Amino acid sequence: MPLINVRLIENVFTPEQKQQMARDLTDAMVAIEGERMRGVTWCVIEEVKSGDWAIGGQPLTTEAVHALARGEVSLPV
Repeated sequence: MPLINVRLIENVFTPEQKQQMARDLTDAMVAIEGERMRGVTWCVIEEVKSGDWAIGGQPLTTEAVHALARGEVSLPV
């Protein structure tokens, strides 16, 4: 049984967006595995507290992700 595990920083996506992610990711798995796998494909979306996720040793906050999405900042390479 496929398990899709998604981790996101809290309060970046709306409940509707997270539901859409689960549907689209399930559809992607079904496209690979076949329709019979739909009913046994699990999708878990977990939210990580703002600031508890780090990239390059720098904490990433909800606000920083929103700024990144708006194109106001870029992530360090």
